[in-house]
Order: sequence, then structure tokens, then C-alpha cells
Amino acid sequence: MWDTLIINPMVNLLLLIYGFLGHNFGLAIIIFTILIRLLTHPLTVSQLKSTQAMQDFQKSKKWQDAQKKYKDDKEKLQQEQLALYKEMGINPFASCLPTLIQFPVMIGLYQAIMRALAVTPTQLLDLSKHIYPFINASSLIPLNNRFLWMDLAQPDRFLMFGFGVPILAIIVVITTYLQTKLMQQPPSSPNDSSAQMAQTMNLTMPLFMGYIAYLYSSGLALYFVIGNIIYIIQYAALGKITWSNVLPFKKSSGR
Repeated sequence: MWDTLIINPMVNLLLLIYGFLGHNFGLAIIIFTILIRLLTHPLTVSQLKSTQAMQDFQKSKKWQDAQKKYKDDKEKLQQEQLALYKEMGINPFASCLPTLIQFPVMIGLYQAIMRALAVTPTQLLDLSKHIYPFINASSLIPLNNRFLWMDLAQPDRFLMFGFGVPILAIIVVITTYLQTKLMQQPPSSPNDSSAQMAQTMNLTMPLFMGYIAYLYSSGLALYFVIGNIIYIIQYAALGKITWSNVLPFKKSSGR
């Protein structure tokens, strides 16, 4: 089921794009990432609306009054929070859906890349099981796995002064951090627990994504970088980016 729904479509789409782009697998990953982001754009918009609804909730007078009234009764405050969610038509888990969808995409892409970059007879035999009959695999395989300085099947290590520098992993950390900071909204109050949690995520998520990019194939790291950039562009186009989080001189002009 996993191969049929995730791996096979990804492998074949990557091969089609690869052939169309003159056998450049790096560009194929970039175009593939753009297509995935376009396909999931409605989910991104839905996530934005859910996030905005949660921010409005945090700033609402009813919620702030409830926090003051039940500040010493956590159980009662939670009950009041759930009641207000229902009253305002808010699903607190709706904003997590696009993120959850990206995990199987991420895993599937990694497996698709590793299968597509088959070189040994055993790997080539396994790849042949995932290719649709209408694709002329003999003209595409083995794939050209070089892109810029990288072997897309291997972790990125750019040789500099005798050391292998993981350039893409560093860029993944930077772009992931920018993405989380640009989309972070001002807290409704200094002691807002959700704001504190967001602050922790702003630090841990970029490091986690960078660690994955460091360990696994540079093709996956390339997907992360392009995905982050497109995600920022999507939010900027929707006018919801908080530029003042990274550009202090923008504070007066807001988003």
C-alpha cells in the first residue's frame, strides 16, 4: 500500500521530470518540490486560517477574562477553553494537518530518491519494480546523481580547507529558523504558554531539520531548502509574514 500510494508515484514523477529536464536530477527535485507545494497550497491556506483563528482566540476578551478568573484552577480553565473553542468554531488541531502530511511526503521522497539513484544490479532490479510500464526506463537509468558540488545520494559535504562542510544542512537550519520566525505572531500576554512553546519550537525545529539534512542524502536536504523558501514565499504572498521578527526596522510598518 505504501509503495502503491507514495513511493511509486514519486519515483515515476521524479523520472519524468528528470527526463524532461535533460537528465538533471537536482533540478528534478527542485521542480518536484514546487509541484508538491502547489498541490498542498490549499492546506497551507487552511493552516493559515486556523493559525489566525487561534491568534484571535488568544487575544479575545472572553479568553483573557477566563485566564484571570480561573488562574488558580487549571482544570476549570481547560474546560472553559474547550467551551470557547466550540463557541468560536475553532479546531485547535487543524493547523497541524499540513505538517503531518509533510512527514510521509518527506519519508517517501527520501525513499524515492534512494531508489531512483540505483547503481548496483540489486538496486536496479528493485527500482524496476516501481517504474510504470509507459516510462522508458532504459533511456533514463542509471541517473546522473551529480548536482553542483553534491552527490545527491550521499550526505552533503563540501570540501573546504581539508574539512567536509555540510553547506546544505546549514542552509536548512537558517531557512527553517527564518520560516518559523517570520510566521511567529506577537504573544497576547507575556506569560502566554503557547508563545513560550512557540519560542522553544523556534530553536529546536531548525536544529532537528538540520540534523536530518546532515545525516541523510543531500537530495533530501535540497528538498528541505527549496520547500522552506517556497513556504516563505507562499506566506509572503498571503500577506501574513511578520517581517519585524527578523528585521527590527520594520517594527513601525508591521507585516
